[in-house]
Amino acid sequence: MKKILNQPSAYVDEMLEGLCAAHAGHFALTGDDRRVVVRAGGPVAGKVGIVTGGGSGHLPVFLGYIGNGLLDGCAVGNVFAGPRVADCQLALSQCDSGAGVLALYGNYGGDRMNFDMAQEFLELEGKSVASLRVADDVASAPADQREKRRGVAGLVFVYKIAGARAAAGASLAEVHAAAQKAADAVRSIGVALTPCIVPESGKATFEIADDEVEFGMGIHGEPGIWRGNLKSADALADEMLDRLLPELGATRGARMAVLVNSLGATPHEELYILYRRIASRLADLGVTPVMPLVGRYATSMEMAGASLSLMPLDAELEALLQAPADCPFWKV
Repeated sequence: MKKILNQPSAYVDEMLEGLCAAHAGHFALTGDDRRVVVRAGGPVAGKVGIVTGGGSGHLPVFLGYIGNGLLDGCAVGNVFAGPRVADCQLALSQCDSGAGVLALYGNYGGDRMNFDMAQEFLELEGKSVASLRVADDVASAPADQREKRRGVAGLVFVYKIAGARAAAGASLAEVHAAAQKAADAVRSIGVALTPCIVPESGKATFEIADDEVEFGMGIHGEPGIWRGNLKSADALADEMLDRLLPELGATRGARMAVLVNSLGATPHEELYILYRRIASRLADLGVTPVMPLVGRYATSMEMAGASLSLMPLDAELEALLQAPADCPFWKV
């Protein structure tokens, strides 16, 4: 293992200290174990709070999207490990200014269990809590079993839609409905070229040959759809689109949010080569990309690879996507 760190056991805690020191105007650490990050100024009075959570190793997901027009707090787990129940509960409680709070997170077993328990505890205290799990990774289950799919980079779009609706003064039910609409619309798929190393284990998450690619691999190294010789950028972009578009039902004249995302090590140059092909294919279909995003938005440590997320837009979703937002990793 070759990483810039002190002790592997301190990796997450020292990262959080550095992140909050660098962005003191945005983030504040709280909780006995210092594993809950909230807005530096506290919750916004009268606004629905939005809380996420998950394992470390994916910045900017999850905690990086705390900010105006986005999230209010995040419960943080170890690298690739879900947050504790107590931290989920604290994050939800700290971000409730009286208008209720939405738990919005990826569809992973540990996160589901812990947020469900936290929600039950807070509801016993009389608090208004809603929850929504994002399941956008088409490689992880067929369309008729969508509830089993993983939540990956599509979370970014759902954060944006929910955050914009909350910032506009919507009720908890209205924020939940907007987030659900985005979660139902978005689809993602990724390709991995190399593994990453979890500091606590010091070992690669999986093995893959230098000339191979795994198509559909998850952001923790979960198995994909196929593994074989590395293909050209155009061929990979084509297959990603061919896997996503049939589920989206986009017709000529449609407008679509597009995210070409680095899983960590893949540089912007290669992402733009992918986007070149994706934009061309969408143009041939008569589909207009709206506010396309190309960069590191949901990573997997130092894994080389990329993902594509698509979200068809109606007038409501497009307006919410383009509404102002500000966090250290993204500004609209």
